Amino acid sequence: MLNIPTQAFPAPGSQQRVAPSGQSGRNKVALKPGHSLMDWIRFSKSGKDLTGLRGRLIEVTKEELQKHNTRDDCWTCIRGMVYNVTPYMDYHPGGEEELMKAAGMDGTDLFDQVHRWVNYESMLKECLVGRMATITTKAAMPPPSAMGLAPPQLLAPPPDKDSRPRYDWFQTDVAVHLVVYAKRKIPSSGCTIVDLKGGVLRLEVLLGKMSYMIHLSLADEVEGNLEANTGFSVGKIQISIRKQAKGKWTSLGQPLESHNTFLRKKDRALYYRDCVLVSKTEVNHNSHVFRLQLPRGTVMHVPVGKHVYLKALIKDTEVVRPYTPVDQSLAAASHNSSQESDLYLMIKVYPDGVFTPHLSSLHIGDCVSISGPEGTFSLRPLHDVTHLYLLAAGTGFTPMARLIQQALQDTDTMRKTKLLCFNRREEDILWRCELDDLAANTDRFQVEYVLSDPCDSWSGRTGRVEESMLEEFLTRPEGSKCYVCVCGPTAFTEITIGLLKQQGFSEEELHAFQG
Repeated sequence: MLNIPTQAFPAPGSQQRVAPSGQSGRNKVALKPGHSLMDWIRFSKSGKDLTGLRGRLIEVTKEELQKHNTRDDCWTCIRGMVYNVTPYMDYHPGGEEELMKAAGMDGTDLFDQVHRWVNYESMLKECLVGRMATITTKAAMPPPSAMGLAPPQLLAPPPDKDSRPRYDWFQTDVAVHLVVYAKRKIPSSGCTIVDLKGGVLRLEVLLGKMSYMIHLSLADEVEGNLEANTGFSVGKIQISIRKQAKGKWTSLGQPLESHNTFLRKKDRALYYRDCVLVSKTEVNHNSHVFRLQLPRGTVMHVPVGKHVYLKALIKDTEVVRPYTPVDQSLAAASHNSSQESDLYLMIKVYPDGVFTPHLSSLHIGDCVSISGPEGTFSLRPLHDVTHLYLLAAGTGFTPMARLIQQALQDTDTMRKTKLLCFNRREEDILWRCELDDLAANTDRFQVEYVLSDPCDSWSGRTGRVEESMLEEFLTRPEGSKCYVCVCGPTAFTEITIGLLKQQGFSEEELHAFQG
């Protein structure tokens, strides 16, 4: 879980974002047997002294931190806390080279670039050395200017006041209505997430890379349900909440932390809500669609191409994993309704894994903690695309499912959508019947399957991704505009992107997810 990225960010192979490049900033390495995440959890709970300090916590100076910068003695600092990550070296999925980039120094920025969602406090609790020592210095006063003391200079100017979203409210005897004016069109990648719980209203509006938040303790008691309406073209969001008792409010409520703030999305802390498992539907021999119901008072729509994080406490360690929602089926049209109440997640269960066996063990009615939408994928580059090519390996199919639906709804410019699915065996193919039915009913969609370990009766494509296969599959008709999305294991994504670039596809024509 602690995976320090390279300085080059965004890592195009990262599932946290879709990036127009195939050179991954965080490569997974083959771990030695007995060095999985579950093995690390067991080892860290074994009672061994992982810090070398026999349970003592110390205050660490910058000079002391810098001394511990070798493979056999590696300390790093994250948000003011110092950890001895030496014991974690052999368990780190990114390899020791990635960890060593933060050796003997503050690794907070490097860590946040890829893994701000990880609960490192839980993962590295037994490796805690202590807190960084604070240094108090007397600030030198600048000389007064001719007109008095010069105003302080801001390191980063705040957003233009005129461009900041704002909000207002009005009421009737039976309801209160909150209106947010985004002061811009809300992009297709934007959305509104509302959580109403215990009289506290939390509303987050995602506008590209920015996040606007309203966070209030409401003035009086309200009903648990609410209605949210978004005018994407006019940039207006209205939230309507019924009062529990008729009457006039003198105010909407009291502001809470981060109220009325407009920040970069990556600087906003993740917020989780508990969703109820409603059903598990078998897709194939090792994959299911988990249907999760949002809590009462929550409205959240996950835009196409975005993912959410699932969080669980496993053996006293908090584990987080990203998953891309699908629709209930390929026949269920993707839409932008803000009144979604269920999420559908197609998940392959790995018997020797850490997180998926936990999910598989859940019973109907159990809860799962889920974040809001994450990622930077935008449908904007697809607006004038005529040919969309999707290359997916294994569960890398999941972000492609809603992209297929979105492309087929675009009858103005999108002439052809082609999907090439890579799997090991025929029984591993996800939603094969639905894909075949879709291809049979529209000539604008085509699907082909590639198996690396086929049975004797298989008559389709075989092997692994290679140059001649892509040349045959990705045709570029005269006058067309093509776009290619790739998703699968890291090695698959990197090889595929490299081959596509050799064939002349530019970075602007490519998007790489990591499956």
